[in-house]
Amino acid sequence: MERSRTPADIERVLANLIEWLSAPEQTGLRRAFVVWLKRVLLPARVAGADIPNIIELQEMHDMLAERVKTWTEEWKAEGRREGWREGQREGQREGRKQGEAKMLRRQLVRRFGELPDWVDGRLGEAGEAELETWADRVLEAGRLEDVFADQC
Repeated sequence: MERSRTPADIERVLANLIEWLSAPEQTGLRRAFVVWLKRVLLPARVAGADIPNIIELQEMHDMLAERVKTWTEEWKAEGRREGWREGQREGQREGRKQGEAKMLRRQLVRRFGELPDWVDGRLGEAGEAELETWADRVLEAGRLEDVFADQC
């Protein structure tokens, strides 16, 4: 069960376990599995899920069969939300970088006049640290090439 990848896998293993432990003398073992499922496995796998007070393995199976679809949909929705948030963060970083490159290009044009094509290539490929370094250099550089001295 611990190696199950999805709640549906846990549900299938649980169905087999119910069959294997069906004898009346295995009541204690069935209940021990219920306690382990409620206190260890399910809280780790379905964090925040409301697990009702169940004492029989069959009840646990029935509950999982009912809730697996709901939990899966909740996880998918959370995954989509997290993906969207990450996309937003990435988009913001890229947007800041493009804005910095645009501002630096503007400063370079004001300082040195029309720019050769290679400058746009450098600005487009640069990371934030490079753009910041070049932005500092534009204030004191005597020639355009001096701004990009370590890059030419």
